[in-house]
Formats: sequence, structure tokens, C-alpha cells
Amino acid sequence: MSTRQATSAIATHTRHHSATFERQEALAGWLMAAPAIVLILLFLLIPFVLAFLLAFTNQRLISPNPTEWVGARNFESLLTVRTLTLEPLRDDAGQATLDEDGNVAYPRLREYTRNNPDYPELDGMQEWFSVYSGESRTFVLASDVVFMKALVNTILFVIVIVPGQGGLALILALLINQKLRGINVFRTIYFMPVVVSMVVVALLWRFIYDGRNGLLNTLLGFVTLGSFQPVDWLGDPATAMPSLMAMSIWQGVGFHMVIWLAGLQNIPASLYEAASVEGASRWQQFRFVTWPGLRNTMVFVLVVITMQAFSLFTQVHVMTRGGPLDATQSVMYQAVQRGYDKQDISGGSTISVVFFMLVLLVSMVQRYLTRERD
Repeated sequence: MSTRQATSAIATHTRHHSATFERQEALAGWLMAAPAIVLILLFLLIPFVLAFLLAFTNQRLISPNPTEWVGARNFESLLTVRTLTLEPLRDDAGQATLDEDGNVAYPRLREYTRNNPDYPELDGMQEWFSVYSGESRTFVLASDVVFMKALVNTILFVIVIVPGQGGLALILALLINQKLRGINVFRTIYFMPVVVSMVVVALLWRFIYDGRNGLLNTLLGFVTLGSFQPVDWLGDPATAMPSLMAMSIWQGVGFHMVIWLAGLQNIPASLYEAASVEGASRWQQFRFVTWPGLRNTMVFVLVVITMQAFSLFTQVHVMTRGGPLDATQSVMYQAVQRGYDKQDISGGSTISVVFFMLVLLVSMVQRYLTRERD
């Protein structure tokens, strides 16, 4: 055998051995990843696909009736919104009549929303809210008023929580980003609510918000020397959702404070030294050094808070059950309530699909607004 043939044989054997080794490595990798892949398929991908499919059926959890394909009917009954403008009732002289309370009287809304041949599209719809324009009154009707309230509550919750929790966390991070004696004690105190289960926090704050002997009412009464009248914070539609917002901000602010703090500590100290030499004030240092250096951290915090806020469920389930008068309904609570409590799998799946599309839209907008600009 010539030297060339021997070299070729050795190279062929080496390639074959290398290929065998790579296949064994790949197989070992797939075997180690298999448990995670199976769990993702069973608990994420398959339910995700089933939710989309069941949203177009009349599937119930326990029902003797066969499952039928209903198309977009579930989405229509969930999202349909219409308006109806009514003129006031008038007397023979053409003047608007008044009711017993002295308010302008209007025709009964039910006459238009129940089996009215002139308005067949309004059949079964309910009043969501109404607005006045002169003497006329415009009713906004919805096929599912409770879901619409849940949708508005969830969006309002996100609008308040994202800047409130993120901004407060940034302020706390700036305060504890100091080389002071005992500063770690404050960091621990601010972070403590994060490690407590949301269920436990919700139960604790339900006692704090108690309308009779709650800690908040007692404290406010003590501060005002007894002039403060107790408020049923979770029993009043005007204060129930703000109460949930305050508790949610308090519970999650510590986690985002730590993220902001990590971002602050990654900013080179030389930049602050250069800014001080140039005579920059504290505000100018924050505006031109700190905030640009926190850009990536800001994007992360913004996305995390937004996703957590949209997933509002535990606070509602433990503290208010969606009340009072649907003032604290949320999209996630509605999905779970209809899917399991009411055994309406198709309805719960429809809400889940709408929720997914809403979160996807918000994520795309956030991605566009926080993109890198030249």
C-alpha cells in the first residue's frame, strides 16, 4: 500500500469516526431534551392548538350533545358592539317628558333589543354604557357586557401598573444604589413581598382592606383623629380596582427594583466622572448617562410588567371574585370562570384566543416603540 493510499484510508476512518461521534452526541442531546420537549408539547403547544380549534365549536366540558363546528359565532357573541340613539319621549306640545326623578324620559331600551323587526341586529344585546348629546341619548350595546367590562378593566390595569410599578421600582433602585452602611437591609425589605405567594399576599391585603376593622381604615382613622369614615375598599365599585392596583404594585415592585439595580450597576462609573467634570447636574447625569445606559433594562422590565399585568387573575379570584358589580373582572378570570366554573370550553377558548391576539398586538407595538433607532 502506497503512502497516499494509507493517508486516504486514515482520513476516511477519521471522518467515519467523527461522524459517528457527532451522531452519538446529537442522540444524547435529544434524549436529554426529550422530557422538556414532551412537557412543552403536552402543556403548551397542544393546549394552544386545541384552544384555537375549540373556539370555533360549541364544545362544553360535560354535555350529551355532540360537538359542532359553529364558525365565528363565538367571537361574534363575545365582541359584537353596536350603538342605538334614542330621542326623549315628548308630550303633545313637543316638549321632552320627565320621569319621577325629574330626569328626561326615554323609550324603554328593551323594546328595541328584544324581537324588534326594525332592529333585528340588536336582539339579545345589553346596555354597556350610554352618553348624552343634547336631548338625545346614545346607548352602547354589547353582546357580552361582562367580557367588555373585563377587557376594559384589564387594559386599564395594564395602563396603570406598567408605569406605576416600573417607575416606583426605578426610584427605589436609584435610592438603594448607594454605598451606604446597612443599605442591604433596605434592599431585603423592598424585595421581601416578591418571595411571598400572590395568594398569601392577596389574603393579607383582603384583611387590610376590610371595610369594618381593616388596618387601612384603622390607620386612616388614627391619622385623621377619627374624622375619617371607614370605606369598604373591596366592596365599592369605585375603589375595588384601584385597591387591587395598589396591592399589585406593592407586591411586584421589589423584583423590578432588583432588575433596575443590576442595570444601574452595569453603567461604567467613568461616565459619571466625565459628566461631573463637565459640570453636569444630577438631573443631566440621569438624563444623558443613566437613562441611555438603562435602555436594554427598560425594555426587559417593560415587557415583563406588561405580561404580568395582562395575566391579572389571582388577585381577582382571591379578593373580589370579579365584583362588586363586575368592577374587577379581568380577561383571564373570565376565561377560567367560563371554561371551568360554567363548563363552557368553547367560550373559555374564545376568550383565550382574544387574549392571545391582544397580548400579541401589544407586544408588537412595544417592540416597534423600543426598537433600535439609527
